[in-house]
Amino acid sequence: MSWSAKLAELGIELPAVAAPVAAYVPAVRTGSLVYTSGQLPFVSGALAATGKVGGEIGADEAKQHARTCALNALAAVHALVGIDSVVRVVKVVGFVASAEGFTGQPAVVNGASELFGEVFGDAGVHARSAVGVAELPLGAPVEVELIVEVA
Repeated sequence: MSWSAKLAELGIELPAVAAPVAAYVPAVRTGSLVYTSGQLPFVSGALAATGKVGGEIGADEAKQHARTCALNALAAVHALVGIDSVVRVVKVVGFVASAEGFTGQPAVVNGASELFGEVFGDAGVHARSAVGVAELPLGAPVEVELIVEVA
């Protein structure tokens, strides 16, 4: 089964690629790897939420925002090389704008990791970092970047 067919089976539609908010491109390819820029939880061109996780935003809500970031990262990959050229997910880096004392970054970034598992199965198993930060662009609660191997 192709990855695009798997997305359809799961009822997942990739969004339009989020427009860059500064001087960069959504994704670049070098050799057999595609690197995405950090993706924020944009939905229909608007940031879905702002605030700190563990403060204004709960961990469960932030996990859903991480999933949205992951969908935006897949959209960037798809726009550059086509989703069906993905061989495997190599690395995921998640940044969580964290309120003082919040230490649940790994559970938040699971929102992205679990999506890649749903879509790619064993090819979605990846290395990962989940990092707490003081602030993210535009006040976003979560940002996710992705490295995939492509054919």
